[in-house]
Amino acid sequence: MPLFWKHYKSETTQFIESLKQQDPKLESRQREGRGLLWDRPIDHVAETDFKDARVPQQPYVYQTKA
Repeated sequence: MPLFWKHYKSETTQFIESLKQQDPKLESRQREGRGLLWDRPIDHVAETDFKDARVPQQPYVYQTKA
């Protein structure tokens, strides 16, 4: 690394770091919100039903069958 190299932080990174400094609980609240929307148990029976009910798509959707 050259001696004149400076560690660069984008404006976005600086903004996020300042938000975290102003509100230390921000990241934990974000994780809780993620848990509400994304971290859910998987229903394996429903998943296999969805896979079994899937109809394969034609290579060209707008072509009529003769």
